[in-house]
Amino acid sequence: MSKVNIRPMNINDTLQVYNIEKTIFSLAWSQKSFMEACQKPENIYLVALIESQVVGYCGMWTVMEEGNITNMAVACPYRKNGIAFLLMKEMERIAVQKGITAFFLEVRESNVNAIKLYEKMGYKSIGIRKNFYEKPVENAIIMSKIME
Repeated sequence: MSKVNIRPMNINDTLQVYNIEKTIFSLAWSQKSFMEACQKPENIYLVALIESQVVGYCGMWTVMEEGNITNMAVACPYRKNGIAFLLMKEMERIAVQKGITAFFLEVRESNVNAIKLYEKMGYKSIGIRKNFYEKPVENAIIMSKIME
């Protein structure tokens, strides 16, 4: 696999991001939603590129010292190559520089690979949101990580 480059998402990336999003998620964010999210200075939105192709992305909304991870996806052909790990590490690094000390996310109960990644990165399960997801209806595991 070629070298992965991670950088902040910009509006020119959002069509490629949306195309990945709609292939993975049953209720996909719109391209407009990504355009708005990546332009807010309090948010952290990153893309993973191989050459000039977006192969993954992640996003976080920050408020005070808290970061809520809203998006994390890697295009199917590029999974199992450590791209999600690289995205998460860079997002956390930037967040810590902004003074974020607590991270939160929701993940489908059935998304075992994502749960394993988050646990590997130090996230702990702190609760369940019943029927949080639609299409199909499924519980979300709430996970958090507190930086020391």
